[in-house]
Amino acid sequence: MTLLRHLAVAVGAGLILLALSVKVTPYRDYQIAEVAAYVVAVAGLTVLIGLSGQISVGNGAFMAVGGYAGALLLIHQSWPLALVFAASAVIAAAAGAIFGLAAARLRGPYLAGATLMLAVALPSLADQYTGVFGGDQGLSASITTPAFLGATFPPTRWQAWLTCAAALITLVLLANLRRSRVGRSWRAVRDDEVAAALSGLNVARLQILAFVVSAACAGLGGALLAVVTGIVAPGAYTLTLSIGLLTAAVLGGLGSLPGAVWGSLVLVLVPTYLTNVTASHGLSGAASSSVPIAAYGVVLIVVMLVFPAGIQGALRRIFGPAAPAAAVPLNALRRRRPASEHEEEGIHEKIT
Repeated sequence: MTLLRHLAVAVGAGLILLALSVKVTPYRDYQIAEVAAYVVAVAGLTVLIGLSGQISVGNGAFMAVGGYAGALLLIHQSWPLALVFAASAVIAAAAGAIFGLAAARLRGPYLAGATLMLAVALPSLADQYTGVFGGDQGLSASITTPAFLGATFPPTRWQAWLTCAAALITLVLLANLRRSRVGRSWRAVRDDEVAAALSGLNVARLQILAFVVSAACAGLGGALLAVVTGIVAPGAYTLTLSIGLLTAAVLGGLGSLPGAVWGSLVLVLVPTYLTNVTASHGLSGAASSSVPIAAYGVVLIVVMLVFPAGIQGALRRIFGPAAPAAAVPLNALRRRRPASEHEEEGIHEKIT
């Protein structure tokens, strides 16, 4: 029944997005596609942090892996888009597994520092192997609209349809994984590693698996974003992107898949709005580019003070059980015993 319920919600959301994409302008279609690509990456990160309790500041690097993998496959192979997206996720998952082997031995700020190093170092490989990755100019990742849609069909609408379909499929898979035995084991490891190990869970394996799932989502999100923007370049995968993904996951609500949607909307729409506002007030250059970053910090501080469980947690408090709960607030990243009603429910499920 859980799978059917998730599928029903996804189909309903897909129909709404389909109707919306037909009504809006091409630029709004582009924004919808961009939001959907970020939803995939942020959803994987919120599962990693909110369920398994591991902090990552380097998922932008896994987006780069998926983006470059997708671009190279589009350039050198004639694979269908679905296969390109799947291969990008698998390649990024393999990179996540390699990094997860080391990450399983690290905790707290040490793990955050290691992922931070990954986010800084990995995009620089494009400059070292310009013949493969195109250097600063990057690689082309453009796609064409299928012929059966007609020559006048807007390409941005086709991109919106592709990315939204991929995002909905990813959310359904993650929602079922979250309620599976693996998801309950992740919550047990997050709440108390020692107790989880004593109950027979393989903590290291579960933590590596969480990194693999998160990296696969980031890789798929990177491939989707490459198709939307039409290019893959190292300048698109800087440390700012990794920090933006982390901010979106925290703002939306850690461990909450609907929170990944709210966080992605903030990640895409707020910088655009602030850039327009600063430009209208005569600000330009470095001052204009720093305003969105400063705004992220202000919004993050306000949300964490007023609603520690993020936007989804705020909706839960306002509308009650009608809104899905965020799994864990930001202060729960510290190792602690479960205190909230939601966490007690997760532990009860694990025991039973």
